[in-house]
Amino acid sequence: QVQLVESGGGLVQAGGSLRLSCAASGRIFSSYAMGWFRQAPGKEREIVAAISWNGGSTYYADSVKGRFTVSRDNAKNTVYLQMNSLKPEDTAVYYCAAESIWGLVVTRAGYRYWGQGTQVTVSS
Repeated sequence: QVQLVESGGGLVQAGGSLRLSCAASGRIFSSYAMGWFRQAPGKEREIVAAISWNGGSTYYADSVKGRFTVSRDNAKNTVYLQMNSLKPEDTAVYYCAAESIWGLVVTRAGYRYWGQGTQVTVSS
């Protein structure tokens, strides 16, 4: 089992930045692929970014490429999502997810473990 706790969400003006953190506890974090998803009201949960166990591979949704950066610190059991140039359409609850796999996981169904989410609101 892996327990995930997100933090760092909040209210920010358009063009601003936030950094989300996801702290993991439980089994060996360094062997887990990690992902960030978001869900806006009335919409499906969608992938934002993903990172492989050692950070060697990353994936970004087209909507966030060039603005968001995913990273991880296995010594701290933490994965990060740096979000720059935020837009009102980035407003959503952001979730981190984990799966015990060496590769990159980019689908919602590919993850078993989820955090509780953190709200990000971008005002125009």
